[in-house]
Amino acid sequence: MRRGFDETKPIYLQVKERIEDQIISGQLKEGDRIPSTTQLVQFYKINHLTVSKAVHLMVEEGNIFKKRGVGMFVAEGAQEKLLRRRRDQFVDRYLLPMIREAERLGMTEEDVIRLIRSQKERDQE
Repeated sequence: MRRGFDETKPIYLQVKERIEDQIISGQLKEGDRIPSTTQLVQFYKINHLTVSKAVHLMVEEGNIFKKRGVGMFVAEGAQEKLLRRRRDQFVDRYLLPMIREAERLGMTEEDVIRLIRSQKERDQE
């Protein structure tokens, strides 16, 4: 697959998420120019329409804006908006299911916290 894309999710969403990741991490800051669609097409070796769909979605969401003839730029407040959305998604996708499963298994909050800390320590080794 091209540049490590996951087959379970549409490529345009993965391109969008990769740009969002750069905004969240601060690699792309408010007002920074993002790569052009042509540059993204060449980098990922994917169809122009796929990249255009990702960029269009980001414009619709207000995370980037286009300056005709100049390029595309990170919108003001994009990092905070993306962080807020990702945190909400984290709760819905991971935290709530984990809490429900822990309750089914009879685990206490302290048990879960202990497991998280233990796993985190193993990861850092």
